[in-house]
Amino acid sequence: MGSFTLWAALLLATAQQGEAPPPRESIMAVPAELQDRLQAEVVAPHRDDGRRLEALVRLLSDPVSGLGIEYRDDATQTVAEAYASRHANCVTYTLLFLSLARQSGLEAYPQEIDETLAWSQRGGIVYRSNHVNAAVRIGARRFKVDVGGMFVVARRPAHRISIDRLLAQYYNNRAAQLMEQGRLPAALAHARVALELDPSYPVTWSNTGVLRLRSGDPAGAEQDYLAALDLDPEHSSALSNLVGLYQRSGESAKQAQYRRRLEKLREVDPFHQFMLAIGHEQRGQAPQAVRHYRRAIRLHGGEPLFYEGLARAHLMAGNRHGALRALRQAMQLSSDTYRRKVYRDRMQDLAPPP
Repeated sequence: MGSFTLWAALLLATAQQGEAPPPRESIMAVPAELQDRLQAEVVAPHRDDGRRLEALVRLLSDPVSGLGIEYRDDATQTVAEAYASRHANCVTYTLLFLSLARQSGLEAYPQEIDETLAWSQRGGIVYRSNHVNAAVRIGARRFKVDVGGMFVVARRPAHRISIDRLLAQYYNNRAAQLMEQGRLPAALAHARVALELDPSYPVTWSNTGVLRLRSGDPAGAEQDYLAALDLDPEHSSALSNLVGLYQRSGESAKQAQYRRRLEKLREVDPFHQFMLAIGHEQRGQAPQAVRHYRRAIRLHGGEPLFYEGLARAHLMAGNRHGALRALRQAMQLSSDTYRRKVYRDRMQDLAPPP
């Protein structure tokens, strides 16, 4: 998971003292022991960049001969910490890979997918995340190195970002984790480093606004949310946060203004429509679920997960034929062998007897 985007909770947390952010130069520092392994297993045996890339991926991923790095959503760590724990989320894995790739002489850079279908709710805060990975250029060829990518549903393709933005995402993630622990001074200190690294990143401004609100500074939160919208007028979390802020402060005219903007944006957001459909499905409201799944498909028709949900909603409504049709479309769109088998088995279960 990439940088977290935060929606503000209604209750304020209690600030506690916390540690200072680690120096930015320490985030990608490679431990001496890992440098030795890199030289012995990747650089020295291979002169060809393609072979070095294969050896580097093997070093990171192989659980027997390599490090066996495992994906864990909450593992926002420095390179040294990831080496010690053998865990990484997408931000940490990308930092680790880029550090080693560059020491191997490979042309590598980070990429970001801005909008993904990934969110969670913890401690009264809703998190929606983006996703990052690494790309390697070898001659005219380009390779993607990704961890956790199989869990990502993307609306748009990845685009290249700077190392400073990637580091800002590290500090953003750590700020979110510290906020969950109630360590708001430390969280704000991390957010400030993220803003210094990349002041053009609206996610950081919106997140910092959440931290300020929870620290008892609604005026500062408003400034940060508006700064995020100056950078990206369609930043949904900043809009949502402003709506909540103005609702709590009783500024009904401003609340209505920003709610109209938010609702207009959500109408054309397939991921929002998908989440509405899931909510209706969980409440047993089949017709509403079907309507929102269909809306999500009209907006983003290439996602098999949407058709899978539509099939469930049709089945809930007693429409076996519609469920079969949706599952057939999901199977045609899916590139995952396991998922295709699941869809095929479900279709066989639903097929009328001969």
